[in-house]
Amino acid sequence: MRVGKFLMQSLILTIVGCAGQKEMVQLPGRQNDGRILLPNGWSLEPAGTHLDLGDLPLALDITPDEKYAAVANSGFVQDLYIVDLQKRTVTDKLALDFVWLGVRFFENGKRLAVSGGNSDQIILCTFDTGKVTPTDTMRLKAPSSKKLFALGGIEISRDNTTLYATTKDDSSLFIFDIPAKQLRKQIKMPAELYTCKLHPAKPELYVSIWGGKQAAILDCESEEISAFIPVGDHPNDMAILPGAGKTGDRLFVANANLNSVSMIDLAQRRVIETIITSLVADAPPGSTPNGLALSPDGEKLFVANADNNYVAVFKVEEPGRSVSLGFIPVGWYPTAAYALKSSSTLLVINGKGHGGSRANPRGPNPYVKNTDDISEYIGRMFRGSLSFLAMPDDAQLRDWSRKVFRNSPYYQRRQHEPEVNEKNPLIARPSPIKYVFYIVKENRTYDQVLGDMKEGNGDSSICLFPEFVTPNHHALAREFILLDNLYAAAEVSADGHEWSMGAYATDYVEKNWPGMYGDKGGKYPAEGVVAMAAPSSGYIWDLCKRADISFRSYGEFVDYAPGRKDSVFTTIETLQGNYAPNFPPYDLSVSDTRRFRLWRSEFDHFVQNGSVPRFQIIRLPNDHTSGTRKNSPTPRAMVAENDLALGMMVEHISKSPVWKECAIFVVEDDAQNGPDHVDAHRMIGFVISPYTKRHFVDSHMYSTTSVLRSMELILGLPPMTQFDAAALPMFASFTDQPDFQPYVCKSANIDLKEMNKDMAYGQQRSGEMNLAKEDAIPDVEFNEIIWKSIRGADSEMPAPVRSAFVRVAEEEDD
Repeated sequence: MRVGKFLMQSLILTIVGCAGQKEMVQLPGRQNDGRILLPNGWSLEPAGTHLDLGDLPLALDITPDEKYAAVANSGFVQDLYIVDLQKRTVTDKLALDFVWLGVRFFENGKRLAVSGGNSDQIILCTFDTGKVTPTDTMRLKAPSSKKLFALGGIEISRDNTTLYATTKDDSSLFIFDIPAKQLRKQIKMPAELYTCKLHPAKPELYVSIWGGKQAAILDCESEEISAFIPVGDHPNDMAILPGAGKTGDRLFVANANLNSVSMIDLAQRRVIETIITSLVADAPPGSTPNGLALSPDGEKLFVANADNNYVAVFKVEEPGRSVSLGFIPVGWYPTAAYALKSSSTLLVINGKGHGGSRANPRGPNPYVKNTDDISEYIGRMFRGSLSFLAMPDDAQLRDWSRKVFRNSPYYQRRQHEPEVNEKNPLIARPSPIKYVFYIVKENRTYDQVLGDMKEGNGDSSICLFPEFVTPNHHALAREFILLDNLYAAAEVSADGHEWSMGAYATDYVEKNWPGMYGDKGGKYPAEGVVAMAAPSSGYIWDLCKRADISFRSYGEFVDYAPGRKDSVFTTIETLQGNYAPNFPPYDLSVSDTRRFRLWRSEFDHFVQNGSVPRFQIIRLPNDHTSGTRKNSPTPRAMVAENDLALGMMVEHISKSPVWKECAIFVVEDDAQNGPDHVDAHRMIGFVISPYTKRHFVDSHMYSTTSVLRSMELILGLPPMTQFDAAALPMFASFTDQPDFQPYVCKSANIDLKEMNKDMAYGQQRSGEMNLAKEDAIPDVEFNEIIWKSIRGADSEMPAPVRSAFVRVAEEEDD
């Protein structure tokens, strides 16, 4: 069967056909042709020369003479870099506790203002010949307020007397008197803000309302908002093009969630053109435009598309008639661009760098202070970079564009219509699979659990929870499909649950979780905690609702009702009435076997009534463990109990009346920081169904989005973003010859109530850590504690590599 355009977006040309056959196995990292394959399936082939910077550089400003750049690094560690643009070297680095996005030179480059992020302050510095010195701060407190404000972009008036600051949590614009160092005015805005830009000649300030789909215009003389202009979803960076000749002033606004840039006629106060920045005009969300620059002559607009890893180039000299000129391949997650007038050079900041995944021979060590040079925790595994590119001529831009197209799996899927067996359960219509179960666990790498399986690509020397501890994980992999080349699309739980449910993490999530995980303050930016974290394309339950497919969530995107632990609630509108009100959220004090029993009670009721939801999401989080916290189960006991719950759930489904029409998909929300000899993103995962092959090793390179796309195909749902549209579905794991033999749960081999002993390694630190929220802990140290609790206090935890189960528990046992 030749697959049509709808399905064709998700396929590749080669599919493994039989057990033991491993054709074209790909691993992330540098390929033979020099390209760098990322764990998510995209490839890097960055143009230009590069300078390494911090772990999440977000913005830059340039001195008036264009000799120096100041780069705000807003990752796990936050600091300010000064770069000599002629020598292309770092001349200074200012270590700051808090920096987020905002950086601006003033007084002809002699002074510098830096946004203090969650610190509630603006840092004022002097600047001289490549060196920066902090001299003062301005606090951001309104007179009647005691709270801290999370600062974003900043701007300074042409006379150097007024500073404008945006906030991303309080949704306010602040106006400061610089000489007096006093707050002059606070203007409440409709939603979270990103940045602000001053018109080069007129008394107008433009503000991007990140969470409000608007750009605002401030009259700088009256200090009042004069207009709100609707734009796209998640407006962030802006660029101003003063009018010349027959054209008026224009403002360009990047819309991260909609693959677009809004062109605003400032005289008319309205959008006169929407520029699509994705490679294909009808592509679903996923490009994430978030950085804008204009060429010195004003004829070209450069758009940094963070999630597509390229800069789109447009001819914009004629309003309303923009023309795409081509694309420039850059590093991973470009966040900003700047066109130098003096040297015909384009500067591009790459938030996750230009090197892709990498080895980290010096793994996490709780005895060594985390520094830029030492820590190799996954939350800091990327080294951002600044790229220098000569302005391309037409021939160069054509060559670069070809590289961008070949490095985009989304574009490549659209160009090929491979032959696929029409009886494959993923695409057969009607599909023999009616019910899909999606089980989400927490934070384990492949090698930590399945590294001892000789059938797969594992390293037993770093296997913490081998078959003796996890007999069901091993039996499921052995009896059904062993997936030894499956990668989490995320780094941590904050972006992990977003990717697992939405095939995407918005710019809000990606730009906030590193600082939050690095103890820089801020809200947990995911799972419904912050409304603007949600992608405009929605989550998989939104697809189900639109397609009238019944669905139910057990523990995903829910929390305890205030003051109660016997009831949960959700802020997600689509989930209202579609979640189990008594199924616990993330809570390590609740056993996963109890979660199983709560789920089973509802499931049996649905079976009896013939109303089983076609799509169920079930959270089994306790393989996260509580470390060596006193009066908590040991890490291996918690993992073994999680293993037992998984086995019990699979057995119950496989012995139910709906088994003949079922598929069960199991993933980790992320692989966190566990050792893995292939890549720190590699995770355990399972596909369990009468229609999956038995005793089969599938070594195709899959990701979180491959799992999502496979489930979407079964349910007849469209992709949500470019990432599930581009992902390789798990065709090779399925067969049209079903085997209805049920699974038999394996008993645990260790005491599930084995408790941490007094004075266990890391016990004091485990007790001090916040385990109430996933990943609200120092994971470098936490993973070291888990390792040493099992292997001994004197053992050394091997470094991860970045290429980037006693009897079945009785009913009363919790």
